Amino acid sequence: MATGPENFKISEIFGECTFNLNVMKDKLPKQVFKKFLDIVEKGRKLDSDTADAVAHAMKEWALAKGATHYTHWFQPMTGLTAEKHDAFIQFDSDDPISVIERFSGSQLIQSEPDASSFPSGGMRSTFEARGYTAWDPTSPAFIIERGRGSILCIPSAFISYHGGVLDMKTPLLRSMEAISAAAIRVLKLFGSKSVYRVKAAVGAEQEYFLADEKFADKRLDIKICGRTLLGARPVKGQEMEDHYFGSIKDRVLDFMQEFEFELLKLSVPCKTRHNEVAPRQFEIAPIFEEANIAADHNQLLMETMKRIAKKHGFVALLAEKPFAYVNGSGKHCNWSLIDTDGNNLLEPGKTPEENLQFLVFLMASLMAVEKHGGLLRASIASAGNDHRLGANEAPPAIMSVFLGEMLSKILDQIESGKVKDVNEKSFLDMGISKLPKVSKDQTDRNRTSPLAFTGNKFEFRAVGSSSSISIPVAVLNSAVAEALHELASRIETLTKKSKNFDASVIEVVKAAIRGTKKVRFEGNNYSEQWLNEAAARSLPIARNTPEALKFWIDPKQNSCLTGLGILNEEEIESRYHICFEQYNKTIEIELATMIKMLSRQVLPSAYLYQKEIASSVESAVALRETLKDLSGINAKLKSAASEDFDIEPQVRFFKEYAGAVSKLQTALEQLRGIKNEITNEDDLVKKADLIVKKALPAMQAARTTADFLETVTDSDCWSLPTYSELLFWD
Repeated sequence: MATGPENFKISEIFGECTFNLNVMKDKLPKQVFKKFLDIVEKGRKLDSDTADAVAHAMKEWALAKGATHYTHWFQPMTGLTAEKHDAFIQFDSDDPISVIERFSGSQLIQSEPDASSFPSGGMRSTFEARGYTAWDPTSPAFIIERGRGSILCIPSAFISYHGGVLDMKTPLLRSMEAISAAAIRVLKLFGSKSVYRVKAAVGAEQEYFLADEKFADKRLDIKICGRTLLGARPVKGQEMEDHYFGSIKDRVLDFMQEFEFELLKLSVPCKTRHNEVAPRQFEIAPIFEEANIAADHNQLLMETMKRIAKKHGFVALLAEKPFAYVNGSGKHCNWSLIDTDGNNLLEPGKTPEENLQFLVFLMASLMAVEKHGGLLRASIASAGNDHRLGANEAPPAIMSVFLGEMLSKILDQIESGKVKDVNEKSFLDMGISKLPKVSKDQTDRNRTSPLAFTGNKFEFRAVGSSSSISIPVAVLNSAVAEALHELASRIETLTKKSKNFDASVIEVVKAAIRGTKKVRFEGNNYSEQWLNEAAARSLPIARNTPEALKFWIDPKQNSCLTGLGILNEEEIESRYHICFEQYNKTIEIELATMIKMLSRQVLPSAYLYQKEIASSVESAVALRETLKDLSGINAKLKSAASEDFDIEPQVRFFKEYAGAVSKLQTALEQLRGIKNEITNEDDLVKKADLIVKKALPAMQAARTTADFLETVTDSDCWSLPTYSELLFWD
């Protein structure tokens, strides 16, 4: 077994701590392994004999790796992961005073953690504590290595006693089944007979910051909130554009290498690492994987990052906006559809017929955004993402699609009727037969677009860096699946009438182009012009999380979830409430943290320096008076007292400083009053409204004053590490 990140070969350590198909093939009887493959690939039902065989092999493998416990590893609606560790032991029936290691199929398939303390959004009462975790056999179990014993982690879904969805994974798994069924329906119309499954493939690019632990530990906001609530603009930020793709510093590279070493052992296919735009901002990107595995691996990535960063004296910051004045962090979800023949359904084909099929899948993606843009916006809404979306660093909070000049031109030609047939000449005339090459070479990357087509995939750039990708991807899958069914029905109806399949497809595509034109935008999404244009197009616009969350309970927006059985109305209502709770609690914690920092660090520092200034001014006044008294004796002293010893600038500075201190004290009192008002409001929506209208503006006003004081206070008096220390620690 590899023991460290020095001198290793990736292919040799990859998956070392994962109970993957290669391990199963080696450990399981041939027939059992074949059955398991059918379960994973074709959705066959898991029988108890197969479960017992897999459980035994998994246990033996885990024990050999030093595991003492196992856990059903799941993703409740906190957005984090959860686990309860159980030992592999039970009393030996032949020797009651001895224990043996045992792990049954029933223990593998299901566990029963207490669900009472997890968010449910009112779906169950507090006394209804029972919940179930159910094994997801499509996501490999893995070993987390710890000092005195490793833990076998079994990726699982989490449901209530009555079957209500209590996690992030279940909707994602359901959406994957839905989009597979819808895509196969379309493929069959185009004559496909061999495809039995279509996978939603995702590659999530993870951005993050690294702060030096010795400075970060002195910041209550970083420790509690994961981001800074106060801090003046540093003398240098990202203006020089010298960090992006720059040489990675040795200390950071040491961290990255160990971090990636741990991920590779867990089968996380790390591909790319680089410096990002902001100082001390970085990115790690994996190879595409099936959506649920990509989601699991991204959660593992974030957890592992924090743990390894600490070993290297860093604090990994995954917040969307840990620092003002520099770029925030996102999680770009690259999404495509791959069939079991290995074809990327979002990649233009080599023949007119293949391109026609591509256009159907492309239009389904556009229809998803046109019909469910509000729901997509709700799926990425969070208090943290509000600080990032719409700034000149991230997509705006308006869902639109960028296709690129070439593809847009082709769609315009189809819409105008220039293409009436799918023969070779017709497609040659407008370049579609050359689309594969053209698309990859000439489809630019519009970094201002929330959803950009980049040749053979869509890049969903609006997802927040700290968020789970499960819900945004589940919503995207569901919306596209609904659109594919709609297009398939239209094609079937028209073909039945006209008896001409190709012409029917062209007609359906043409109608879809017209119907989705309003979500296509090729320009600068940051511009004020686009905001006005989006409003004129009647696109869903939500300026903040509370406005966005209301799309969850809009029947027109959530129809793709209810119609396909992804979530029922009660489960949607539950998520709506949980999202409001999380938003409110996040800001309430930030408000309480700011109050504490202002009252215990900022104002005491300011009062200390104010005292020093007052003493200095008092001394200057006394000296001037002394000089005046002596001016009658000596002409030179008279001149110094009247001309050269002007203390008015010092007095003005003292007044300005003292005024800012008083202003901040008043702001602190206002924050305390607002905090009490928010605490006393029980209605979730009204509480969020108070936060948006009162708390956030008041917090920004207090910050502005505090940040000014930082810039003019003696560094020996200022108790908070500054942005310069946090962002330029080497």
